[in-house]
Amino acid sequence: MNKTKLKLKSIDDLTEELFGKRGTPSREKFEYELRMDILGAMIKEARKRKRLSQEQLGALIGVQKAQISKIENNTKNFRLLTILPVMDALGMRVKLSVEYDDKENLILS
Repeated sequence: MNKTKLKLKSIDDLTEELFGKRGTPSREKFEYELRMDILGAMIKEARKRKRLSQEQLGALIGVQKAQISKIENNTKNFRLLTILPVMDALGMRVKLSVEYDDKENLILS
């Protein structure tokens, strides 16, 4: 019987293999998209806990249901000025970290 040994990789190694090393454009894009997906999921969960429809949440902040759907599903890039009123209406707090890397580039996290 032929036994094959399975080689396991850490999530960090796999991410680096698929999207490149930290600081590369492809990795930065991946990490940004991941953060936006997580933020959308958090907003959706908070909205559901408040028992609000997308339409009701949109009405609270003066936008259409489609705008809320796009935020929750990360189907469009949004500015903080779009997302902050949504988070405020849901009672969510925001912590923003701003720093410079060694190449004098602004990094938001």
